[in-house]
Amino acid sequence: MTTTSHHHDLRASVAEASRTLAGHGLLIGTAGNVSARAGDVVAVTATGVVLGEATADDVIVVDLGGAVVEGALAPTSELALHLGVLRSAPAEKVSAVVHTHAPSATALSLVLDELPVVHYQQLVLGGSLRVAPFHAFGTPDLAAAVGTALDGRLAALMANHGAVALGADLRTAVENALLVEWLAELYLRAATVGTPRALDAAQQQEVVAHAMRLGYGTTKPVSV
Repeated sequence: MTTTSHHHDLRASVAEASRTLAGHGLLIGTAGNVSARAGDVVAVTATGVVLGEATADDVIVVDLGGAVVEGALAPTSELALHLGVLRSAPAEKVSAVVHTHAPSATALSLVLDELPVVHYQQLVLGGSLRVAPFHAFGTPDLAAAVGTALDGRLAALMANHGAVALGADLRTAVENALLVEWLAELYLRAATVGTPRALDAAQQQEVVAHAMRLGYGTTKPVSV
């Protein structure tokens, strides 16, 4: 373990992401964790840190086997979950992981086995969101269950626990975590007045095809 910081910018970016998520109410107190990979190392929040006040010193750098290479604190108890995702996913598609205890997503994890596609923006995450079965936090069983739930997706819920979102970079992972919580709140609000209507496979494909034709989600010059 080094005494000088060779990964300060990476650690600072994870701390900043943690503060951003806490500011949106997705990370409460010490509950939740954030990580980002750069090559063969991963920066991850330390256990017991108040995430809304996180600094670079509250973020630990480990290798892909979990050994601490920089930082003075113990990494999050969910380290196995983060490393499992980051080791198995292509680095160009997933280099950041956000685990939250966001209230709406956690509420849905108490009652659903899967969050259906209730809005076309959910397709950014890969479609319906599976709910990983409950296991105690920080266990290999939980890490494995979440990994299975994430297959082909950029987010999943964790039964009676919270949610996890991935991204090609920290900014995208944070955006995806916020999207998960927005979708969960949308579902909860709709469920108070009736059964939420999901988009079927044909409707989802229609949205994908239309978005591709329009170049949806990218800026473009005004037509003249």
